[in-house]
Parts: sequence; C-alpha cells; structure tokens
Amino acid sequence: MAGRSRKNIGGLATRRRRKVWIGVSAGLVVVVAAAATALVIVKPWTEEFRHGGLKIAAAPAPQAPSPRLSAASSTAPAPSQTGLASALAQVVANPDLGAFSGSVTDAATGTVLWKKDSDKAIIPASTTKVLTGAAALLVLPADHRITTKAVSSPDSNELVLVGAGDPTLTAQANGKGYYPDGPKLSDLVSQIQSSGRTFGSVVVDTSAYAGPSQAPGWDPADIAGGSWAPIEPVMLEGGRLNPMVEYSPRTPTPALDAGRRLALALGIDPAKVHAGKAPADATPVAQVQSAPLWERLTQMMTDSDDVVAEAIGREIAAATGGQPSFAGAAQAVLTALNAAGFDTAGTVLRDTSGLSTDDRIPSRLLDKIIAQAAAGPQGVASANGTPSATVVSTGGSPSSGNPLGPLLDYLPVAAGTGSLAFRYTTPPSNVAAGWARAKTGTLSVSNALAGYVLDKDGRVLTFALMSNDKPQDASRAALDAVTATLRNCGCS
Repeated sequence: MAGRSRKNIGGLATRRRRKVWIGVSAGLVVVVAAAATALVIVKPWTEEFRHGGLKIAAAPAPQAPSPRLSAASSTAPAPSQTGLASALAQVVANPDLGAFSGSVTDAATGTVLWKKDSDKAIIPASTTKVLTGAAALLVLPADHRITTKAVSSPDSNELVLVGAGDPTLTAQANGKGYYPDGPKLSDLVSQIQSSGRTFGSVVVDTSAYAGPSQAPGWDPADIAGGSWAPIEPVMLEGGRLNPMVEYSPRTPTPALDAGRRLALALGIDPAKVHAGKAPADATPVAQVQSAPLWERLTQMMTDSDDVVAEAIGREIAAATGGQPSFAGAAQAVLTALNAAGFDTAGTVLRDTSGLSTDDRIPSRLLDKIIAQAAAGPQGVASANGTPSATVVSTGGSPSSGNPLGPLLDYLPVAAGTGSLAFRYTTPPSNVAAGWARAKTGTLSVSNALAGYVLDKDGRVLTFALMSNDKPQDASRAALDAVTATLRNCGCS
C-alpha cells in the first residue's frame, strides 16, 4: 500500500476487551520439588505416570491481587543530561531508526534532558492523536456528548436521520456494540414507534460536516483494509461491516447504511432511503446521545481509533466556530494548542487522526504536551512556574487544575492495553512492561511513540520518539529499545 500498513499486529485483529491490573501481588510462590534418590514405581493409571513420575503438588491457595495507584516519588534523584545521553547513546544510534527525531523531558522540572533533531517535523502517524486529545481537553467539557436525532415535518411521512458527528451508534440486537456505552439504534426505534407516527421513507442528513470525506494522504485501499470509513456525521460501529472486529472492512457509505438499518427496523423498504436535508419545519421525533467525551477520548487514544479521532476533531472545530471539515478540524486543534502556549511551528496537519502521510509534527511538540500533562496542578496555566509533581487523574475529569492531566490516563500501557498490548512482552524491551504508557503511531513509512515512563530511580520521564523511512518491524523494535533504556536508566 502507498503510505499505510496498519496496526493489525500478528494477525490479532479481533477486538479484545479486558481489564489489566498492573501492580504487585505478594505471596505468589512457585516451588520446584527436589528429586528423590529412591526408586519410585509409578502406576500407569495415576497422574504421576502421565507427568513423568513427578509428584503433583496441591494447588496453591488463591491470592487476591491488591492493585494500587501511588504517586511518583517527590524525592527521586533527578536524572542528568550527561547520564541520560550516555545511557541512550547506543540505542539511538541504531540504523533501524531511520530518519529519527526524539525528545525526553524530566516531568518534575520540565527540563528537556535529551533531544535529537527535535525541531524537525516528520511524519507522526497516530501520535497526531496526542494533539487532538490535548485540544479537546482544552476547549471541551469532559462530559460533552453528541446528539443524533430523528426528525420530521408535522404532516410528512418522511423521517429524517440527522447526523451530528457520532460514529459510535450500534445496531447490535443486544445493544452491546463495538464501542462501550455507544448509543443504541433500538432506542431511536422505540422512541419513533412510541410517537404513534408511521413513516414511508428515510432521509439521511449529513450536512453537519463540510468538505470531502477523505483527507489528503489517505489510501482508499484502507477502507477495505479496516482502518477508516469515509468521514460522515452518522455511522454504525465506526462503519465496520463486522461490528465486533477492530480491523473489519469498512463500508464506503456509512451514513446511508445507518439510514437503511433504521428503515429495516421500522419496517420501511431500504430502497426508500436517500440523502437529503431536514426541512426547516422539522421537529424532533427521537434522539440518542453518545458516550461522554472522556470515554471517547479513551477509545481514540487507547485503541488508536481513526474514525473517532476525526469525529472529535470536528467536535473541536464546531465548539470553537471553525468549519467541521478536515481542514477546519486541523486548524481548530492547532489554534487551541497555540492559545495554550504551545509552539506549533513546523506542524502541518491534514487530518486529526494521523492517517495522512502528509502530516508533519516535531517531536519537541509531542513531548511538550505530554510533559505539561504530567506537570502537576499548575499545568499549562503556569507558564512561568516550576511543575511540582506528576498528576494522574481518574474518571477523565481535569485533575487539580491541570486540564491536560487526563491525557495520561488515556495512553496505552506497555504489554497491557490497546495498541501496546502485544509489545514489550519479550526481552529485552519487556523491562518497560507496565512501567511505560505511550500513544503509538504506525504507518508503512512511520513509527512513533509519545508518552512517559518511570525510570529505575523512580523519576517520571516523558518522551516523543519518531522514526521514518524504515520497515515497520525493525523501527518498532528499535523504538521499544529506546523506551526500555529509559525505564532501565538510573541516570542521576
């Protein structure tokens, strides 16, 4: 493919929902018994015979895990620039990094400890979502929701499905679709039926979005490949043809498909579904709401959902008076970041998901955003102050006055969740398993990571690492080696 080879790693495309606790469970001990010197006659019908004569020990008593969250130490030794440079020297010289840009910051002080070509803007892939997530937290309330409506004129038998920017509706019979807490088409149907009105046709109104449904630098082959559907303001399951499979092929007509599914549920001929616009005198017949913004941001960041990212980009644009289009959303994200004091010089955005091979971001900007999210109560509101502690929020709400604090919660966990679930699982990079959290970026021409890690001394380091123009597997392993080195570093 030109530009893309997405994140279907190891053939594991089916969506997995699981909870991962990262912590320490005391008291779990594995004991290997010593071999006896006496001859033991083992009878073939016993368990011991089937296990080569070994005695079968009783199962250990079950242990209740005790997961806990604790703040990074405020007294951990500060890393030095020379110590970190020495630790990183070998791994950052790896030719598998290709065209490489990187930046590492001490979260407790905001000091950039190490950088390489950090002002050079290169292809960011899905680390672009760090910018989108930060802009959303800066300009939208955490509980913001999108409302999808069905409307009609008082004396008309034509029902209009009005999309407002929610791609997470589900038509699953049990109401449990790909997106947890996504609105249910069945709720729309129930409300329409309860209205006592009958309809003979369905119109789908997509006028909430402007401009093309595909961005520059996107590969149309990726619709069938499962990365994206044309960006329209109403969809079922993000346009997936197989609702519960992450990289299912997508539909090229997501809004009309939603209208046809609604028609079927109401007993209307799907052939009587067409695109149009709600009449001026239309009144509401039914409506459903999306999950709150913080939950959709979690989906966008953890699973690197491109369709959700584009919808949130337009949500930002609409809230700030911009055009709900690719260009309008990209500009709204940059405007929000500039207003918060971030230097976006050199940044070029053609979308808000990072799918475009025309996007360019310098690693210093990605690192700065993560560092500000980890900067403590002052956050971006204290441009001249010294950050005092790492803040990790709960529940998706702004934490201790730092609007970017929740961004840390949305990042995948190394070897644990989302797009990092199957990375950092083998030596030598597995030293960072559970200790690093980062947004991934994966295109056929780009691999990137932006996140944070607790180093061996207990200090939080934020980082942005970007590799272009090398094969995916090679550059991914090289980036993971850098992260593992940061985790293993006692660089004070």
